[in-house]
Amino acid sequence: MTFCLDTTIIKPENNFEIKNAIILLHGYGGDGKDISVLSLNWKRHLPNTIFICPNGHERCHINPSGYQWFDLSNEDPKYILTQSQRAEKKLSQFIDEVKKEYNLDNDKICLSGFSQGCMMSINLGLTADKKYNCVVGFSGKIIDQEDLKLRKKVATRTLLIHGDVDQVVMPNFLLEAKDFFIRNDIEIETHLIKNCDHHIPIEASSIALNYILKNFNTPNR
Repeated sequence: MTFCLDTTIIKPENNFEIKNAIILLHGYGGDGKDISVLSLNWKRHLPNTIFICPNGHERCHINPSGYQWFDLSNEDPKYILTQSQRAEKKLSQFIDEVKKEYNLDNDKICLSGFSQGCMMSINLGLTADKKYNCVVGFSGKIIDQEDLKLRKKVATRTLLIHGDVDQVVMPNFLLEAKDFFIRNDIEIETHLIKNCDHHIPIEASSIALNYILKNFNTPNR
């Protein structure tokens, strides 16, 4: 099947049955191959999992070789919200295609992303018609809390990880997101990584893997 987004796919080795999927969303200016690096360690522990890593639906304005989920050349919050909602629609279409192709329901899918990809994962995880298994986000934030509160349909359990010296997406956004999840009765786990800037260190990758392993074995009710 041809998906609506160009995609890097890492299938289970040895023809193992596909029982779960992790959809990995890259950050601003990245692509699916960048974020697929997470699968190199994770796949050894998740033999029945397929890793789906789409490119953003738009070329990045400041890095034409990379992609974006929404434009950052205009910092107006309303513009960013509109652009991110466009990306949500495209990603929702893409996820429906993935579910159909691999015969998976939401409870068998983890949404994970870095930076912009984290922001998109949070929104998708809370505005879907059915809960996903879990959301795992690195170095992101909630784009617009009031909008998300109005559009929230489900309470997908979520893990958020952030570096304490991140100068791109400031670490205070982790605390703001945690407060939002708690106030809206959504299961949330957060980790602040010491001496970490805007990237995914091994410590964060390991925390995320353990969280995914636990939740793939636990239904999200």
